[in-house]
Amino acid sequence: MSAIMYLAQRGTAFILAFAVAAHLVTIIYAVRSGLTAGDILARTHGNGAFLIFYLVFVVAAAIHAPIGLRSVLREWARWRGRSLDVALALFSVLLICLGARAAFAVYGA
Repeated sequence: MSAIMYLAQRGTAFILAFAVAAHLVTIIYAVRSGLTAGDILARTHGNGAFLIFYLVFVVAAAIHAPIGLRSVLREWARWRGRSLDVALALFSVLLICLGARAAFAVYGA
């Protein structure tokens, strides 16, 4: 694995550790407060801070997951070469598109 991919994997792991913790705390708060899905959407829709937070979360996950999956596929499936890198780049783009779509649907204006 190249140094850039190594640093990207470790850097996104740091971002994801914070983001997942914040996401779980938010879920626990919402559940314990008895908030419904409608209540949560009413509170968060149009909130730019939540939108930015979840977009960063999505991008970090879309970078982190394919790098880890690449290592697994190289070892277990013995898949190597350009086709693997292209497939995982497309997977990363798919994750960004779907994640951003979800974030804009929930937090967008």
